[in-house]
Amino acid sequence: MQHFRLSILVTLCCLAAAFFWGGVIGVFIAVILAVLEVSLSFDNAVVNASVLKRMNARWQHYFLTWGMVIAVFGMRLVFPVLIVSVVTGLAFSSVAQMALEDPATYSSHLNNVHVQISAFGGMFLLMVFFSFILDDAKELHWLGHIEERISALGKLKAIETILALALLLVIQKWLPQEIRLNALVAGISGLILFVIVDSLSALFEDEEQVDITAEVVKKAGVMSFIYLEVLDASFSFDGVIGAFAITQDVVIIMLGLAIGAMFVRSLTIYLVNKGTLDEYVFLEHGAHYAIGILAGIMLVSMRYHISEVVTGLVGAILIALSVFSSIRHNALER
Repeated sequence: MQHFRLSILVTLCCLAAAFFWGGVIGVFIAVILAVLEVSLSFDNAVVNASVLKRMNARWQHYFLTWGMVIAVFGMRLVFPVLIVSVVTGLAFSSVAQMALEDPATYSSHLNNVHVQISAFGGMFLLMVFFSFILDDAKELHWLGHIEERISALGKLKAIETILALALLLVIQKWLPQEIRLNALVAGISGLILFVIVDSLSALFEDEEQVDITAEVVKKAGVMSFIYLEVLDASFSFDGVIGAFAITQDVVIIMLGLAIGAMFVRSLTIYLVNKGTLDEYVFLEHGAHYAIGILAGIMLVSMRYHISEVVTGLVGAILIALSVFSSIRHNALER
């Protein structure tokens, strides 16, 4: 329970605020949003844990504290307002006022930028998936020889970027003419951001092996922290838009998603401290496959609506299968 004490405290505070703002109905909706956020983001927690376990205790603490502030207020409240402001040309303060006083119009504007959000987030998550599945240094393969052969493609330089760009170009031809440019620009932006963050993170990790200095360790921690926040943002975009299908009250949405985001972070710390990824060796595989499917769903959703229930079920099934495979693998190893 010690890993979830802060989450429970945040939950009580958020539910009290939800009751003050929207009464019993507000509390009920906040709980629903929190449950949805956790169920849709479990694979996010697993991938976060795989990155976080390489960070020191200080940066793990920052991830749980300052990272939480960024995740809730930055990515789930401020950033959507910023996107609407940039696309519509309205002042940020005007859009923020609109979100509070005219949530229906704000929701409409947010839905209008769904293509850009899906393309950006989808391409970033696709690169996360490709970087894992095409890692030729990976020794353990969940799907046996099939996955081993796919991983061998990682020997080709920049194969992840090539495949992602090729897929984006194919998808762009399938989209209506009026949204193709927006999808292309947003998708390439997501890819570029991944390459920048991942490259800098790898650079500092290599330096750390050669020269252990406080400055290098700090830089490595900063880049890993940024990577985790961008990854969280990519997961949160569709969740924010989907939340408007339940309620248009941005305050309740923020409170509900805050509860979910906090539990996801606590779960990440729990997975790291308990060594869960070492015990369930295929859990990371299942999470990355779930991310790959989520990326595909986000890209497809630029043209067709896909329910968040589908995303949640697919992720849950893959996580469950990976846990089962891990248990069987451990039994055979014994």
